[in-house]
Amino acid sequence: MNYTKEAVLNALRHVNDPDLRKDLVTLNMIEDIRIDGTSISFKLVLTTPACPLKHQMQKECIAAIHKYIDPLAEVEVELSSRVTSPRVQTGDFLKGVKNIIAVASGKGGVGKSTVAVNLAVALGKTGSKVGLVDADIYGPSIPLMLGLMNARVGAIEIDGKTKVIPIRKHGISILSIGFFIESEKALLWRGPMASNALTQLFTEAEWGELDYMVIDMPPGTGDIHLTLVQKLPVSGAVIVTTPQEIALADARKAIAMFRQNRVNVPILGFVENMSYFIPAELPENRYYVFGKDGGTRLAAEYNVPLLGSIPLVQGICEAGDNGNPAVLNENSLTGKALIEMADNVARQVAIRNATLPPTQPVKMNTWLPA
Repeated sequence: MNYTKEAVLNALRHVNDPDLRKDLVTLNMIEDIRIDGTSISFKLVLTTPACPLKHQMQKECIAAIHKYIDPLAEVEVELSSRVTSPRVQTGDFLKGVKNIIAVASGKGGVGKSTVAVNLAVALGKTGSKVGLVDADIYGPSIPLMLGLMNARVGAIEIDGKTKVIPIRKHGISILSIGFFIESEKALLWRGPMASNALTQLFTEAEWGELDYMVIDMPPGTGDIHLTLVQKLPVSGAVIVTTPQEIALADARKAIAMFRQNRVNVPILGFVENMSYFIPAELPENRYYVFGKDGGTRLAAEYNVPLLGSIPLVQGICEAGDNGNPAVLNENSLTGKALIEMADNVARQVAIRNATLPPTQPVKMNTWLPA
């Protein structure tokens, strides 16, 4: 039997991306088809290396070749990835950054920074190029959570301009205002000063090529949030909450801010932190100390995904305090939950990029209600 590239493409038109609901050929996800006798090989180019369904798609490709061409064909499917981007290029500003993800919450104390750090590290572990920005100007916690309390950044001269070089750890690039100030000093800055400091973390740093830039936002809705959406084309927001009603109420305010007509940043989904407590001496027991299924109800209310439910265990607190994010212990209950959360975020970014128009920076001089 003579195999042809056209026959291979026609067979693979029967395989759909389960998220984008289009066939792999239409989505341009098949490359480098090679035929050698009864052997067929090609690349399956995924929209993210964190795709949780990649092996399922690989098996379906092999099955399609066997069904529509030859059941005896030797089929090799090489998995590759090319992270998509919704960006509208606006000059040289962060031109190498494909996706900007804001991790936000309506209130403090829900574990937003923990989620941001572990999300960034988990995405980096998949092979993606990842940056992490600590935008909590008044209370930067990322230096502590990554064991970088005494770290100081370097600089490089590019085209006559001095650029800060982000610090590398756990496979990701990191910048925080905490790298430039003494840890025990409080910042007594008015809103414009804080906004300018945040802007410098983006404009005066050499970030290079990034698949994902994760931004740990301050709690609430204020100047820093407005500066972010004015300066950057944010791909989407991840909202962190706990199951309790007071946290859910504040999460709704964060959603309202991003969905405001003049802002219009897509909500990628919710992360429910401290979903349940597991005592070390009784690992099979779960105690819903902050309530149950609050994140699930919120996700249903706004018709967006619940990206993950993170348990409350002592290990996640200790990991943050000693500078080794819990996601690095990938075989632990918490590590598995955080990896699943990160995979779901990457998946939602890919869906967002395929189904929604690019996000533009917000153009307005003052904040006015829509």
